Amino acid sequence: MKSFIAALAFAVIAAVGVAMVLNTIQEPSSVAFTTTGARVSDPGHNLIGPG
Repeated sequence: MKSFIAALAFAVIAAVGVAMVLNTIQEPSSVAFTTTGARVSDPGHNLIGPG
């Protein structure tokens, strides 16, 4: 039982850590896919939420 609780705690800590890292790395599509050939404007508020 102790090993199950330890594994559960590790999974929660790992998930929170990875979520925090991804929040700092990811950028909105309006920034990531802006090139000289295609401009994606700032979406603002649309059907999927704030940009």
